[in-house]
Amino acid sequence: MNMPRYEEITRNIKIVVEPAFLEEQSEPEENRFLWAYRVTIENKSDLTVQLLSRYWRITDDRGRTREVRGEGVIGEQPVIAPGSAFEYTSGAPLETPSGFMTGTYHMRAASGESFEVGIPMFALDSPYVSRRMH
Repeated sequence: MNMPRYEEITRNIKIVVEPAFLEEQSEPEENRFLWAYRVTIENKSDLTVQLLSRYWRITDDRGRTREVRGEGVIGEQPVIAPGSAFEYTSGAPLETPSGFMTGTYHMRAASGESFEVGIPMFALDSPYVSRRMH
């Protein structure tokens, strides 16, 4: 099964997110739904960059929003050279069968300049979502 792909490019830094519902780790009867998401950060610029921190906004299908901020990703503050990429996998729980996430990475270029890189908004959809036509 193909995972959906969401992409965004900011200042020649390409972010690709591929979310996947974790059926075996979710407990729908307990309102516990879990997703993994794989992120690839590809440096298409001419400068070496370092990912310093992350900001996530996670919204469930009832409109409840949770914000998460922290240093680096998965315990690392990766340095990404021009033409290379860094990939990691993380996860997110929700109390509803669907929702979405978006955010930013705070980066620093080798020149010392700091900037934000957008993380594309991506859907967290499980098989338990009841689809309604609008």
